[in-house]
Amino acid sequence: QVKLVESGGGSVQPGESLRLSCAPSPKIFNIYSMGWYRRQDPGDARALVARITNTGKVEFGESVKGRFTISMDNAGLTMHLQMNNLEPEDTDVYYCRLNALDLKEYWGQGTQVTVSS
Repeated sequence: QVKLVESGGGSVQPGESLRLSCAPSPKIFNIYSMGWYRRQDPGDARALVARITNTGKVEFGESVKGRFTISMDNAGLTMHLQMNNLEPEDTDVYYCRLNALDLKEYWGQGTQVTVSS
């Protein structure tokens, strides 16, 4: 059973930064893409924050463009989301998602990010 290990959530003030990380456990090597999603309103579907594919293609949600960056480590096994200039509207539970080449999909448990003065 593959689990996604998430880390890096926490509480910060507006304008500060956080870095989220996500890695599969045990390691898998047929990753197609990894990304972060959040759901700001109860009942809404999880919305894309940022995603990166195994070819390095990246995609961002409109509200985070220019503030967040996403990367994969050299081994392609850990994904990082650098969140800069955080705003109160970024407060949410962030979920890691992994899509494998065999079409399997995995979700993490979620990590809380709180931005408040």
